Amino acid sequence: MSTIELIKGSCVDQNTDAIVNAANKYLLAGSGLCGEIFKRAGLRELTEACSQIQTPLNDGAAVITEAFNINNTKYIIHAVGPDFGLKPKAFNELYQAYYNSLNLLKANNLHSISFPLISSGIYGGLLDKPALESAKQCLLAYNTFTKENEDYDIHVILCAYTDNEYKEVFKLIKK
Repeated sequence: MSTIELIKGSCVDQNTDAIVNAANKYLLAGSGLCGEIFKRAGLRELTEACSQIQTPLNDGAAVITEAFNINNTKYIIHAVGPDFGLKPKAFNELYQAYYNSLNLLKANNLHSISFPLISSGIYGGLLDKPALESAKQCLLAYNTFTKENEDYDIHVILCAYTDNEYKEVFKLIKK
């Protein structure tokens, strides 16, 4: 049986088959979560792996690499969320970032994944509640994926990093 849960914490710290990097379209080490993932995986190793992937990626795209020095996971799925500061109505692209990540999970015979709230930080733009909008798209992608793949069980951990994000998203996921 597939499950989804909300936790307060970082997706990098979860013991899952894959963690998700809120990646930029060039798959370069960034700041925040992206920077932390590159640091923990090994900047040189992960940069080299990402350089083998043709970029720029479109918003909503997802690709997979090894996790290298991150011991609590096997793989990193790099999902490109839209920048709502540039594209204020890019909800479909955000949905695709989650949905394509779940499809990559299955394509690699993996069953557990931890997501950050993609496009809810600096890419949140002028959205009133970026964490809630991100969680809505995650839940839609999860529901679509599990309906289309009833025979493939997954465990999704959606990670709210701050208290405010957790409170914003709690009612949506805990239904």
